[in-house]
Amino acid sequence: MGQLVEGIKGYFFSSKFFPILALVAFLGISLVLFRMKSIEQDYSINQIDRDTKEISYVNKDLKAKRANRLSVKNLQSLAKKYNLDRPKQKQIIVIP
Repeated sequence: MGQLVEGIKGYFFSSKFFPILALVAFLGISLVLFRMKSIEQDYSINQIDRDTKEISYVNKDLKAKRANRLSVKNLQSLAKKYNLDRPKQKQIIVIP
């Protein structure tokens, strides 16, 4: 039994088999590291997607608030509140 173990050790750590063993170990470790990096990038992409959706909702909310404040009804109430006259055509500036 002891000779069998010595024979196996001698075969695995021989100059013929050790480079193959080292290559397989390197490939295995590389595969695990690449997979971990891929999962990490998936998490980053998902976080960016969530942030983009959240910013999109905030943008829609801000556009709705702006439209509400620029509505004719709101502008007329502000004009009454501050005792303002209707602007003349040359006084109106449209900003896109």
